Amino acid sequence: MAALPPVVPGGMLVVPMGLLATQMGKPAPAALAQVAAARARAVIMDTERPLGFAPTAREVDKLGYDTERRVPGTGQLRCPEMKGRVSEVDTTTVTRSEVLYSLNKPEDFSLAIVEFHREGSHGVHDLRHPFHRKPEFGVTNANCGFAELRARAKEAT
Repeated sequence: MAALPPVVPGGMLVVPMGLLATQMGKPAPAALAQVAAARARAVIMDTERPLGFAPTAREVDKLGYDTERRVPGTGQLRCPEMKGRVSEVDTTTVTRSEVLYSLNKPEDFSLAIVEFHREGSHGVHDLRHPFHRKPEFGVTNANCGFAELRARAKEAT
């Protein structure tokens, strides 16, 4: 068993959420986010294939997007960034690279949002031109309101 964190002055005990989840036999929050992201990529790629796209996973390359796909008939490269979240989650994190890529290549970038519902279903949304300005100097990532992003997106068919 891991050592307990120190007691903060005033008698309050601060326990990291990851430690608490692990001690309760549940996955840590960061692990849940990675699982949701992987599920979202799979959902989007499975949605694109029947439409004639041949998506390629690129998330490990840290380019500012998760997949590349060529538009059938034109060969134009599209680069969606996937965000998968449970519908009750308030925010989703975007990186500086994602925002900058979206601003530098606005016609190629989209935010593909997969909303997972508790009963097991999911909704897929596509948001074109999600960001309008560069992050401030030194900002490496930012939290965006998930409901706002979803509301601005169109439902993918």
